[in-house]
Amino acid sequence: MNIVNSMKLSFLSRSANESFARAAVAAFLLPLDPTVAEVADVKTAVSEAVTNAIVHGYPDSFGTVYIEMKLTDTGKAIIKIRDKGVGIPDVEKAMEPLYTTSSDERAGLGFAVMQSFTDKVRVRSAVGKGTTVTLEKNIIRSTYAKR
Repeated sequence: MNIVNSMKLSFLSRSANESFARAAVAAFLLPLDPTVAEVADVKTAVSEAVTNAIVHGYPDSFGTVYIEMKLTDTGKAIIKIRDKGVGIPDVEKAMEPLYTTSSDERAGLGFAVMQSFTDKVRVRSAVGKGTTVTLEKNIIRSTYAKR
């Protein structure tokens, strides 16, 4: 598997930027010739990861959310969403459905949604240093056109 294209972007952790992140990732995915459903899956997973970075990574302040995306010659999209926020003390617990640390009306389903709409989800976090969520989605019917 070889990386055939990649991009990086960053933006302020404002909730209005979540839709920007979804659109940017979806547009970058298009050379893999995904179905409408595959694009929707990736957009939903990215939306959850970015929302987690904004809401939980920077609960009392603004910071930067980073996205790095790679496309492979085998039709895989690898998307990393990272923050340098407060971090997650117990990643395993945080990934349990319905678990939330938020005091508002959050459902605690973000990681479960990411897992159901992608092929692989990895979470790395350190308290006080931030969190990185890596999403992988295979667009299996095609390989990246080498142009």
